[in-house]
Amino acid sequence: MNIVSIKDFVLSFVRGASPAEAAITAGVEPERARSHGLRLLSKPAVRRQIAKEREAALETGSGVRAGLERLAFGRVNDAAALVFAEEVSPEMLAKADLYNVSEIKRVKGGGVEVKFFDRQKALERLAELDQAEFGDKKVKDLVELVYGSELPDGGDADE
Repeated sequence: MNIVSIKDFVLSFVRGASPAEAAITAGVEPERARSHGLRLLSKPAVRRQIAKEREAALETGSGVRAGLERLAFGRVNDAAALVFAEEVSPEMLAKADLYNVSEIKRVKGGGVEVKFFDRQKALERLAELDQAEFGDKKVKDLVELVYGSELPDGGDADE
């Protein structure tokens, strides 16, 4: 049996993963992930950690970041299974994690066509968020490192 990381489970779940997907991220075998994820969610200590992480995410505004990270790095196994399935049932669709899917169509002659959100665009948006969030801070940190807390013209670095 693999070692399960509760921290990885909590962080993945808070970022929008299903209990099964979060359990896989935490080290649970895919065959047991759904039941193990639900079992972890039933534990009060895990629920407290999830609430704490969600509160921190709200304070930092990282909900958008979490969604973009999930689009950029999320698993597409369930959608791929639908494409290769002989027959797609409503139960299969209900259980599938289709977060990264932008469109599903039945094709003439049988089969399913699945279109995914663009991972590269999600990565570009994440880079823009990083630049907006950390770019100005890096400049300010550099100015403070070179000049101290005051700018050379007498202005304050916080302005």
